[in-house]
Amino acid sequence: MTALFDALHSSPWLFCSVVFIVSLMVGSFLNVVIYRLPIMMERGWKAEFHAYFGEQDDPSSEKNELFNLAVPVSSCPQCGHKIRAWENIPVLSYLFLGGKCSSCKTPISIRYPIVELLTGLFSVWVAWYYGPSAQACIAIILTWLLIAMTGIDLDTMLLPDQLTLGALWIGLLASTQQLFVGPVDAILGATFGYLSLWSVYWLFKLVTGKEGMGFGDFKLLAALGAFVGWQGLPIIILLSSLVGAVVGITMMLVQAKDRNLAIPFGPYLAAAGWLALLYKDTITNYYFTQILGL
Repeated sequence: MTALFDALHSSPWLFCSVVFIVSLMVGSFLNVVIYRLPIMMERGWKAEFHAYFGEQDDPSSEKNELFNLAVPVSSCPQCGHKIRAWENIPVLSYLFLGGKCSSCKTPISIRYPIVELLTGLFSVWVAWYYGPSAQACIAIILTWLLIAMTGIDLDTMLLPDQLTLGALWIGLLASTQQLFVGPVDAILGATFGYLSLWSVYWLFKLVTGKEGMGFGDFKLLAALGAFVGWQGLPIIILLSSLVGAVVGITMMLVQAKDRNLAIPFGPYLAAAGWLALLYKDTITNYYFTQILGL
């Protein structure tokens, strides 16, 4: 084991190759998380509702069926064909099967290999940037969490506490070793990150009577603040708001939607936070020197 760690540390290319292969497999698991975690949350809410109000469950409900991230095994939603090991190799199986179920030939969503490939590529990007280090390992884990949160928010407009709060605690623990920022900056970043969007939420609600965003967005920015510190929050807010506004306006124009179009904000926060984690100082310096001319 020691020899393996020494080899990874001495060879960035080997380290990145291992990260890429592992991340492809993690990407396959993230597809499961993106699909199943919202269903698990919904079932949990229903169970809590029935337990609280003492109502009898519908006998036809699926409450008693075991459903989590491991069970039941993956299968084709059309014909029920159980996915075999060789059919579950990240990216390659999709190409080998021609993007179709091996049994009924129903098309498989291209999102599955895209998530796997993006997970591998973004993880390698982080690995190459930080090199073989504890920083790289923690940043890669954050990358995986952000990809899962992005997929779930795009599908359901939910940001699960299991992911946002998990990222928050990882960032705070990393700050004790000053891997990215120190403990004080991390705590202030998490606090100001949460309160900034919380304040915007209540101001918007008081003025319009509507909810402009969800509480999951507050928690996600708090988690990102724990990684980049309070100094990185303006970059995240500026980048995410700018891209979100451009995408929102474009969607309203192209799809002829009204101004009440609901757009998930989590993916823009995740992308901006990931960039800030890697390039906070570069972006800040460019802004002050090239744009402000200071």
